[in-house]
Amino acid sequence: MPLDHITLANTKSTGKRPQYFDDPAVDRLTSMLLATVQELAVTRERLDTIERLLDSKGVLSRAETETYRPALDVAEERGLAHRDLISRVMRAVQQDMEALTRTEKTPDQLADEFSRG
Repeated sequence: MPLDHITLANTKSTGKRPQYFDDPAVDRLTSMLLATVQELAVTRERLDTIERLLDSKGVLSRAETETYRPALDVAEERGLAHRDLISRVMRAVQQDMEALTRTEKTPDQLADEFSRG
């Protein structure tokens, strides 16, 4: 029976996440990079399949794909999709940045805020 790589890749591991580098940020960056490479590899393979099928059926040549220029609304839609992808890829960094900017207030600061209403 062949391995189901998709299922294996999405299986949650048990226990603590392994750390390979001295700096945990390097581990997170490596994880982000590998996730991006995986997404790109799958996308390229699917795109290649679609282009070959369209070309072989005479629907759309690969040359037409290369020279296509999107309309403004299509370009804007693609820009939003790019932003969403970058947000997903950078999720770990964003969470770390948010954690750094959160400040814990001292009891005196809380009391002062409470007394001001």
